[in-house]
Amino acid sequence: MKNFNGEQLKKARVYRGYTVGELAELSGYQRQTISMYENGKSTPIDISVIMNLSRVLNFPPQFFTDQSVKLSSGSTYFRALLTTNKKYRNQQEQKMEFVAALYSFIQEYVDFPELNLPEIPCDVSPEEAAGILRKHWGLGDRPISNLIYTVEENGIIVTSFKTETDDVDAFSKMIEIEGEQRYFIGYSSNKTSAARIHFDVAHELGHICLHGWSEDVESLSKEEFKEREEQAHRFAAAFLLPESTFRRDVIAGPYSLPYYKQLKQKWKVSMAAMIRRAYTLNIISADDYQMLVRTMQRRSIWKNEPLDDVLITSEPSLLRTSVMMLLSEKVFTPKEFVDELSFDFGLSLYSEEIEHLLNLPENTLQVNRVLAFPKMMIKKNNND
Repeated sequence: MKNFNGEQLKKARVYRGYTVGELAELSGYQRQTISMYENGKSTPIDISVIMNLSRVLNFPPQFFTDQSVKLSSGSTYFRALLTTNKKYRNQQEQKMEFVAALYSFIQEYVDFPELNLPEIPCDVSPEEAAGILRKHWGLGDRPISNLIYTVEENGIIVTSFKTETDDVDAFSKMIEIEGEQRYFIGYSSNKTSAARIHFDVAHELGHICLHGWSEDVESLSKEEFKEREEQAHRFAAAFLLPESTFRRDVIAGPYSLPYYKQLKQKWKVSMAAMIRRAYTLNIISADDYQMLVRTMQRRSIWKNEPLDDVLITSEPSLLRTSVMMLLSEKVFTPKEFVDELSFDFGLSLYSEEIEHLLNLPENTLQVNRVLAFPKMMIKKNNND
């Protein structure tokens, strides 16, 4: 006998980006009814209710009786915390929770790279911390052509996500899995330029290396949050553009936008970020910096720079490659993968949703949907 789990209903609703009122309207139930279901104060007395919620939310009926994969998570750092609607932030956090659960399931069969982060003293500057990480990862002072691969190779899970708003650039989250801390970075797939993606990912690396994960980020004051963002920003700039080599490069033409365009091909960093870095390194003055920014704005290349549609970077591949390997080595058939995830691990998702979360090719896990509730009963709540 399996009981309806209101927590699962809330997860599905948040994942789809619906408010309680929106789900009520779409499903035909009262707002109060949905709230009572989610809070465990009431339980559907008819399986048809669960089937209807399953249809509206596009989750398997079994999902609403799963007993929730338990993961201990820390804070979440969003670059656009101050401007982004909380609904969108919650939606991406829920996606990351599903990704983490999938990771937890897959790691039972695959040895992922171990987390490889240095001990960084709390009293160092963001620029010094960036240098420590570069040294620890053996990057020297050279440009990083494939940052996502480098990050994944060192045990940090990266995923991309689509969102209805461009206000969410990237976010990072710490999740404890079987007693070990794992860091997850998500970035917006609305962006395609390597330069933009690399800076977003490096910014999140800054949070991972510099900031604590036990505090409630949303309880920070506006000034405290801005300070953390500025620190992560300085880390990203120093990590992607190490002072010694970048200084030698930029000094040949620090006032020339065409020259910054050339450097963008080499460093895979935006012209705007390089100009800012030149200013912070005292290679150009504040007046020179403002002049270059105004020129870019006047030429309409401040938000959409040259080469943004040319420079690309690899997509996250660690989780995708792991699943493809399990299938090719016949550890699972697609149906066995989906079934074991649901019945043994406790995460019931449609195959196309798993493909979306893990960035798998379409139909990799294609399984015919079973719409019935096999051998399942729902307890009647006395409040109904």
